[in-house]
Amino acid sequence: MEETRLVLTKPLTIDGESNTDYAAPNPLQLVLSLFKNVMPGSDLTRLQATLGLCSQAAVWRKFQLEIWETTIVLPPLFNIPKSHLQCFGESVYCVASDIMSRCNSGESPLDRFIAVVTWSISTVRPVIFGVTPYNPILGETHHVSRGNLNVLLEQVSHHPPVSALHATDEGENVEMIWCHHLTPKFYGTSVEAELHGKRLLKLQNHGETYVMNSPKVLIRFLPFPWADWVGNVRIQCQESGLEAELCYRNTSFLGRRGNQRSINGKVFESSSLKTLYEIDGQWDRTVRMKNINNGKVTVIHNAKEVISGLRAPIVKDTREIWASESALVWSDISRGILSKNWEKAKEAKKAVEEKQRELQRERESRGENWVPKHFTVSHSKEGGWECSPIQKWVPEAPIIVPL
Repeated sequence: MEETRLVLTKPLTIDGESNTDYAAPNPLQLVLSLFKNVMPGSDLTRLQATLGLCSQAAVWRKFQLEIWETTIVLPPLFNIPKSHLQCFGESVYCVASDIMSRCNSGESPLDRFIAVVTWSISTVRPVIFGVTPYNPILGETHHVSRGNLNVLLEQVSHHPPVSALHATDEGENVEMIWCHHLTPKFYGTSVEAELHGKRLLKLQNHGETYVMNSPKVLIRFLPFPWADWVGNVRIQCQESGLEAELCYRNTSFLGRRGNQRSINGKVFESSSLKTLYEIDGQWDRTVRMKNINNGKVTVIHNAKEVISGLRAPIVKDTREIWASESALVWSDISRGILSKNWEKAKEAKKAVEEKQRELQRERESRGENWVPKHFTVSHSKEGGWECSPIQKWVPEAPIIVPL
């Protein structure tokens, strides 16, 4: 396999750009024309054209539209040159400082809990209006290492889209398990995309498990187009009896004034509901924490130190790259986008989609059901989607993040 076949671009940073050679288009007119026949409150989960959402992962996902009986597939002009799996993974492995070690090295349960809150905030990355990552194909994977942290993602369902993440650091004895399922809905002049599923962070040296959710993505088309993270995040640790509530807001007016990308919240005791710390700031700048007892204020998150100046991952060993790797699956489309060769990108995207349809037809003809390679997956009406990793430790990856 030739290394040049893989395309790995810089992660999203606080300025919202994925690559210095890439500029997002302004698709407002197309967005409005696509949405004119969609009723307010419509569930967009099963629909077929993608636009307008790039997230962490980030949270970083997509939403889809089907207008009447016509299926609209947006051209590569509206894609950034990476998959949603890469965006999710980047929120874990692309950081300028080793926040995860701080979570594990805290002397007290409260110290560790505050470090986990800080880490949770650091996983939120900018949303770019008008463009979206590729919708991962079934079985697509993304496998990257940063130091001793090994991260593996797999697309475990395509309809509906469900992504699973497993990350481990054997040295720190830390494990992360995520399972994400997006449910976007249209509300006239906006789309709200809720990212369902739990995120588990296990500090196994301390016997602590932290359970948290993700904020929502809100995309507005009128009166001024913008997209950002909103909603409430709850972080809980049953072993220490501590909780945190975080609220993400964007109160800008016409996208120009007001408190943009703000966050506020508190850390409190689960049993007594006693507030220990108050949190406020802007997640793309600085976030502060105030000790209720003595009034001391501390900066717990500085976005410039965490998510600016990040470098693209590099390939360490091309022989170990899986055929399902995101950077390989979408490489021809990504090269077309970066070179603005839209016809080449369109043909490459069509080829990927046709191959997936062919594989689906083959499975159906043999009466086979597709099974994930790296996770066991279950679904219930009450609990939603649950993903459990098959391996205890994620192996070292052939793609690495330069330190």
